[in-house]
Amino acid sequence: MSFLRQLTGTDLMVSALGLGTVKIGRDQSVKYPDSFTIPDDNEVIHLLSRARDAGINLIDTAPAYGTSEERLGKLLGDRNDWVIATKCGEEFEGGQSLFDFSGEHTRMSIERSLDRLNTDYLDIVLIHSDGNDEAILNKTDCVETLKACQAEGKIRAIGMSTKTVEGGLQAASILDVVMLTYNLEQQDQEVLDYANAHGKGVLVKKGLMSGHTGSIAQSMELLFAGPGIDSVIVGTINPAHLVENISLAKGFTEKV
Repeated sequence: MSFLRQLTGTDLMVSALGLGTVKIGRDQSVKYPDSFTIPDDNEVIHLLSRARDAGINLIDTAPAYGTSEERLGKLLGDRNDWVIATKCGEEFEGGQSLFDFSGEHTRMSIERSLDRLNTDYLDIVLIHSDGNDEAILNKTDCVETLKACQAEGKIRAIGMSTKTVEGGLQAASILDVVMLTYNLEQQDQEVLDYANAHGKGVLVKKGLMSGHTGSIAQSMELLFAGPGIDSVIVGTINPAHLVENISLAKGFTEKV
């Protein structure tokens, strides 16, 4: 399997590693092992350039990532170089997360992301779950609104960043893409298997345990030793770490 592959069930081509961008927009209430300073514009441009030149085309952001969307909108460069994934449902204000999965807020969030990211369309929009996956899917009009925005051409693929197995299974059954947790300590294997069996796209979060993994090489081998995972989102603002991660991932993807 190549480093660039089709996001299952869609017409999107994505890199096996995607770049997570929490750290370019937010330094409060994050769970990384080391403290960090939000990079300036030149540092972000350098990071994005290194990512693009090394083969990454998938960028993961969210309204809850502070100023991430606005900064990417100014600094990404050629829109055609990137597959942009953002989210809806979670806001981060005053140092805490707030959630709203209503149709009204969902549509506002989509329009705002389009404006912030300086684009006419969003490649992927994921519901940013608060942990109540099934309630969001069944008791709000978030999904209905996302599907309407997709029909209007504002979104190419819709999905959910899930926190439960049950929610992951349902998300994979009714949406295009599911983002699940898969690492050395936790594998949402049932969701992964279901998504694979039903031709749905799979993105992985926390693949390196938010920087807490004991072995990046072992983690990469787990993630890429076999088919099934389309892309793993890895957040870093260190260009050297980024290139090392890409090199490791390419080593394993070329063996599959």
